[in-house]
Amino acid sequence: MKAVTTLSVLVPVYCEEYLLEASLARLESLGECPMLAKVQVIVVDDGSGDATPAAIDRFRESLAARPWPGSFEWVFLRHERNRGKGAAIRTALGHASGELVVIHDADLEYFPEDLQRMVPLFLEQDADAVFGSRFLSGEFKRVLFYRHALANRFLTFLCDLVCDLNLTDMETCYKMVRTDLLRGIPLESRDFRIEPELAIKLAKRGARIFEVPIRYAGRSYQEGKKIGWRDGVQALGAILRFAISDHIYMDDPDGGQMLERLARAPRFSRWMADSIRSWVGQRVLEIGAGTGNLTVNLVPRKLYWASDLNPSYVAGLERLRESRPYLQVGSVDGCEARTFPLQQDFDTVICLNVVEHVDDAPGFMRNVSSVLAGGGRAIVLVPQGRWLYGSLDEALGHRLRYSARELEALGSQAGLELENLLHFNRPGVFAWWLNGKILRRRTFALWQVKTLNLLTPLFRRLDRWLPLPSLSLIAVFRKPLAAATPAGEVPAAAGHGEGPE
Repeated sequence: MKAVTTLSVLVPVYCEEYLLEASLARLESLGECPMLAKVQVIVVDDGSGDATPAAIDRFRESLAARPWPGSFEWVFLRHERNRGKGAAIRTALGHASGELVVIHDADLEYFPEDLQRMVPLFLEQDADAVFGSRFLSGEFKRVLFYRHALANRFLTFLCDLVCDLNLTDMETCYKMVRTDLLRGIPLESRDFRIEPELAIKLAKRGARIFEVPIRYAGRSYQEGKKIGWRDGVQALGAILRFAISDHIYMDDPDGGQMLERLARAPRFSRWMADSIRSWVGQRVLEIGAGTGNLTVNLVPRKLYWASDLNPSYVAGLERLRESRPYLQVGSVDGCEARTFPLQQDFDTVICLNVVEHVDDAPGFMRNVSSVLAGGGRAIVLVPQGRWLYGSLDEALGHRLRYSARELEALGSQAGLELENLLHFNRPGVFAWWLNGKILRRRTFALWQVKTLNLLTPLFRRLDRWLPLPSLSLIAVFRKPLAAATPAGEVPAAAGHGEGPE
């Protein structure tokens, strides 16, 4: 089989002077895997106080003595003091160059040959993560520690309950993950709590997780096993902690953390979708779809393109395609016409909370107009009121907040006619002013988002009656028929919109 991917093996090491060399030598089997073009091994000595550094030096010398099969790259790093398994994994991840990463403990409990059965799931089943389960039917496992296994199953049960998954082995060391996905997750644990943290955060990111059976030869405590009952108690605390946390995106200028929190308010997303639904046609391009909060409320359509510039968002949008054959996903830069889909007869282009992020808003709107069929609509939502600009806008990367006149002029410059202007979310003005102008917060607290979700039905009823400026403006622009259609012809996309003419 043709080699089609690359793998980085992260090896955290702490006081394994007697087993390290044999454990690393086992990785030689990966060179025989026809699906791996390259294997990178990153060894991190986590401040070992024994002769582990000398064992690492001996192994490095042995690498020069004989060639290994396949293509291997070795990286050796060291922490001057012990910082824990989680810290060693983060250090190694920073040097990973493979498309996939997996953790390999520097003992002899796991068998790297089993990693070869994980790789095909990424290539054939579009997996995001594959866990090696010691409790599925494997070729063998060493019989040890009933109470330890019972505790493991209990922790897995709690993790499954939190994640709504059916994992059989949450604590397994062998977790293979797409590198870009893992790098986009903020890992906080320093020690063995990294295991439940990884499982829970991957689940919250909507990762496609698979399990495969692996062999396992656990060590006894006399043989050097380090994990104990205290680690089990800490894992229990980690499950509870990460169950209520939504810190699953690295800080980024696109406001991924806030988008994830808004995903906890599905009623608000439905309100936004319902506000524009009557103007949305059947051939739709959504620019800046983010994590898909709006997308899932506007499909199905005959054709729906969901796009974003952030690779992690695009990967998340790809997962929405599994049961939606009409959904297309891509990376579109609204300011670069060449990045737009080749399909040029969209009857609707949706840009909600996008225009305020771009430097060249007139150019952005001209590009939007260029892919609209004559009679098609551009639906644009922007934040309103420069007086309201504060720390939340800064955190989200807003260049400015618009007035109704500025928004209408923006469409006019692109040759679009204003069909309707909606004032959206008057109740949200006070919360935005308090958090962004007075408290200078850079995100909403989770309890605030959940409160928003709870009160959204009330807000929908009150919105048109409150004597307040709205938090956002929604402009519905129409492209004149003459702008894209020769005289006497009727464009194929005309009339797809369901809104008022």
